[in-house]
Amino acid sequence: MTALRLPTARETRRRADLLSRLPLVLAAVFAVLLAVAAVAPGILAPGSPTAIDPAQAFAPPSTEHVFGTDESGRDVYTRIVHGAGPSLLIGVAATAIGLGLGTLLGLLAGLGGRVADYAVGRTVEVLFALPGLLLALLVIVLVGPGPVPATIAVGLSSAPGYARLVRGQVIGIRATGYVEAARVLGHGRTRILARTIVPNTARQLLVLATLGIGQAIVWASTLSFLGLGTEPPAPEWGAMLNAGRTYLQVAWWMTVFPGLAIVGTILAATVLGRALERRAGGLR
Repeated sequence: MTALRLPTARETRRRADLLSRLPLVLAAVFAVLLAVAAVAPGILAPGSPTAIDPAQAFAPPSTEHVFGTDESGRDVYTRIVHGAGPSLLIGVAATAIGLGLGTLLGLLAGLGGRVADYAVGRTVEVLFALPGLLLALLVIVLVGPGPVPATIAVGLSSAPGYARLVRGQVIGIRATGYVEAARVLGHGRTRILARTIVPNTARQLLVLATLGIGQAIVWASTLSFLGLGTEPPAPEWGAMLNAGRTYLQVAWWMTVFPGLAIVGTILAATVLGRALERRAGGLR
């Protein structure tokens, strides 16, 4: 009888290391698939996302329709793949708006003196008193529904968080020794800002922006689910959730699979963002 061989400590550590990296690998693969779906959806789903076939309405998941069909016979898988582009575009654009506005406010508060810091600080506190989604809804009420207003609304609602982070980063970096040394050497404020403060702040902002894309997609999908963002028959994940909730008892796949796409995107963005955060922390 062959004796049972126990794994060595080195093999155990290697297996544990592989298991710890598995979420990151899966997140990276999912992110690559999302990128392909956003840039060239025809590679993953050659069909048209708006082509209807009433004879195939409410067809359950099968080999012919992997994720089933909706009430008009449209292939749910094809619509999810083609909906990755609009959903990601809204998330990235909203994050860019919030990041840009938040960076300007944070730099103004951190470098503009007491009056500017007080004014920006009180404004951010007022905005933080409102939940982000409620603030986005208020913007939609003022501007009107649609994908562009929804993107702007989500971006504006995320700006206070970025502003607070940038302000804290700027104040912390401004008090460091190398900034004081740059001042002693006669470097101007613009040069210190461009070569010292902004590069050191941008690293943390990149991590936060990666995490913020997932949150922006959730908020944008929520607005579409409420009928305030992208409207059917456009293949956008939130709009697909809104269309599928009516038929949840007879066609659960119309809601479950778009929801899984949103959840998977959030998880992938979170895992990649945390990995960037750990790497940025190790490079300090």
